[in-house]
Amino acid sequence: MCKLLKVSRSLVYYHLNNREASSSNKDSEIEKHIIKIFHRSKNNYGTRKIKVELQKLGHQVSRRRIARIMKENALVSNYTVAQYKVHSRGCNESKTSNIVDRQFDDRNKLEVAVSDLTYVRVGSKWNYVCTLVDLSNREIIGYSVGPNKDASLIEKALLSCPYSLKDIKVFHSDRGKEYDNIKIDNILETFEIERSLSRKGNPYDNAVSEATNKILKVEFIYQNKFERLDELELQLAEYIYWYNHIRIHGSLGYISPIEYRNRASFDLAA
Repeated sequence: MCKLLKVSRSLVYYHLNNREASSSNKDSEIEKHIIKIFHRSKNNYGTRKIKVELQKLGHQVSRRRIARIMKENALVSNYTVAQYKVHSRGCNESKTSNIVDRQFDDRNKLEVAVSDLTYVRVGSKWNYVCTLVDLSNREIIGYSVGPNKDASLIEKALLSCPYSLKDIKVFHSDRGKEYDNIKIDNILETFEIERSLSRKGNPYDNAVSEATNKILKVEFIYQNKFERLDELELQLAEYIYWYNHIRIHGSLGYISPIEYRNRASFDLAA
C-alpha cells in the first residue's frame, strides 16, 4: 500500500503512533474523571450515574467502558455489597384512609410529606432515624435521631423542617403507633395538615419513604461506625445536605432535589 500510494512507511508509523498516544491520553483523562466522580459520590455512584456526570463534562463514554475502568481501579459501589432487609413492625387498626394512594409523582411543593423510620447502631445500642420527604422533589425536609422509636422522634423530625408546616397539605406514614397518636394528632391539627396512613401490611403504600431509607442505609449508615449520638447527628446533617444539594437522582432526571425544585420554580415564574 505504501508503494502504491507512494508514501513512506515511516510516515505511516508516525501517524499510527500519534493516534495511539492520543487515544491513550484520552483514556487516562477519562479514568481520572471516573475516579474523581466516584469518590465525590461517597463511593455510591454506579456506571449509570457516572455516565451522566461524564456527559456533563462533555465526554460520551459507554457504561461498559466505565465498568471496565472501575474494575481496573477497584471502584466498587456501596450498592454492590450492601443488602437491604425489610423488618416487619406492629401496626394499629386506625380507620384513617390512605389519601395518597401510591400517587407519588407530579405533586406540588409540600403538597405531600411522607415519613418513615430506620435503625442504626450507636455504640452497642440500636438507635433510630426518622426522615420526612417532600414528594414533589424527593428532598429530605426534616429528620431526627434518637434512642427511642416513639412520637417524640416523629415530632422532632416535623419541627426540624425549614419550611412552614402550614404549607404541608398531607402527612403520610405507615401504621406504626409512633405515628398515629395524640401527640402527632395535635401537631397536624395545629398546622391543619391532613393525615394519610398506608393500608395494613402494604409497604408499597409508602414506597418513596422506604426507598429513601434504603438509600440512607446503603450510602450512609452501612458505611460508617458511630460511637455517640452526637457523632451520628453531625455526620447525618452533612450527608443530608449532600443528598439534597449535590447527589443526582435518577427519578429526577439525574439532578439534585434542590436543583429540581429551582428549575420548577423558574418554569412557573416564566
